[in-house]
Amino acid sequence: MIEIRNLSYQYPNGDEPAIRDITVTFPRERTYAVLGESGSGKTTLLNCVARFLVPTAGSIAIEGKDIAEMSETQFRRTLGVVFQKLYLFPHMTILKNMVLAPVKVFGQKHRKAEHAATAMLERLGIDDLSDRYPSQISGGQAQRVAIARGLMLQPQYMLLDEPTSALDAKTTGKFAQWLGELQEDTSFIVVTHDLPFARDVATRGLLLEMGQVQAAGNIREIIRHTRTAV
Repeated sequence: MIEIRNLSYQYPNGDEPAIRDITVTFPRERTYAVLGESGSGKTTLLNCVARFLVPTAGSIAIEGKDIAEMSETQFRRTLGVVFQKLYLFPHMTILKNMVLAPVKVFGQKHRKAEHAATAMLERLGIDDLSDRYPSQISGGQAQRVAIARGLMLQPQYMLLDEPTSALDAKTTGKFAQWLGELQEDTSFIVVTHDLPFARDVATRGLLLEMGQVQAAGNIREIIRHTRTAV
């Protein structure tokens, strides 16, 4: 369980906090959607949870432990992030992209990491991409590869930042189905403005507006009552 308590963050050059006094719990074994229009604080919240920003106030704990007290290795084993831009290394094949983090972060032997990466790609049905480069695959395939790469570290939670931004409607539907199949392995927190996608993948949700929580609970109820606000 990720527990956020009275979380605020103000950028150094900001006049007002980007997020203010947010308290929310993200439970295990489900997908949770964070909704809101551009500038609502979604990405700032994600960056605080991912430890890329240090909160101005408040706390974040995973399974009861303050994330600020975790070592880098322990934290990255607990929580993974897939950014909107994906950050796949263009000069590396998909397989080499997969192998890099386990070798560099956890010190795995290259052969062991490559075997695990091959097994992961096969399990997720994208093993035919292993020898291709990022420029040779589609946006939907790249999203799946980025998540597969994150799963190589076996995190309990994974944050997805606007995962459908580069996908068309048909690909988004297939991606939502695929993401649902992964919930047995990890719990997802999806930051998105795509309401149909959020409805398809999430059971619970959070709506942010001007850095504050406007609604939280059942995702369908949030979408039904706040559609014009997002």
